[in-house]
Amino acid sequence: MDLNLTGRRVLITGASKGIGAAAAEAFAAEGCHLVLVARGAAALAELAGQLSRAHNVEAVAHAVDLRDSAAIARLVDEVGDVDVLVNNAGDIPGGPLSAIDEATWRHAWDLKVFGFINLTRLYYARMKARGRGVIINDIGAAGERFDAAYITGAAGNAALMTFTRALGSRSLDDGVRVVGINPGPVATDRILALTRTRARAQFGDESRYGELMARYPLGRPAHPREIADLMLFLASDRSAYTTGVVFTVDGGLSARS
Repeated sequence: MDLNLTGRRVLITGASKGIGAAAAEAFAAEGCHLVLVARGAAALAELAGQLSRAHNVEAVAHAVDLRDSAAIARLVDEVGDVDVLVNNAGDIPGGPLSAIDEATWRHAWDLKVFGFINLTRLYYARMKARGRGVIINDIGAAGERFDAAYITGAAGNAALMTFTRALGSRSLDDGVRVVGINPGPVATDRILALTRTRARAQFGDESRYGELMARYPLGRPAHPREIADLMLFLASDRSAYTTGVVFTVDGGLSARS
């Protein structure tokens, strides 16, 4: 299937590793030019160089702390218009309410919740002015499962799900599509850390995290590229009537009783 994405400009946050890096590779392979954003300058620059050489596309790296709203505004002014925005950056810790103090909660949400909202606010205005654009929010299935052991992430993801659906419900009137993806467990460093935390809480031994991994559908987490490939379709004109929805990719876990 030709997704007709060649030449489009895509900004991806949290692009230095995990789902963000997989998305960068996928969009580059489709001929998209990339703006890669994360805090780690060295890893980001290395990835940008690799993708540029491998796929003959423009790939530029911007080391930015997306918790800083002023830094977000400078980023948008410097980068200018993009065709697709992929909000992906986030680092919300696991733990129950008693383990997450106010400072930790606010620090996590400044990146995963307000970072998404602030960058979307600025790019939505630009896309509306052009009459076209796609915003993809990579959120997380914890917003559907209400896990008390991951309460900060569950609440934040639920907020972003509502944000995506509310904004996307009217966005097509402006020529803009806003969609979300809720990955379940994905094979990244982050899922390893969260699974270790759950194993410590459940078994009193974080080294038993493999027992939790074995319970996933197919006995494994999703591959990052399985999430990235859905992003490609949602960004393309093949999905031109799709907005205000959130797609869950978790092997059916959220549908289980």
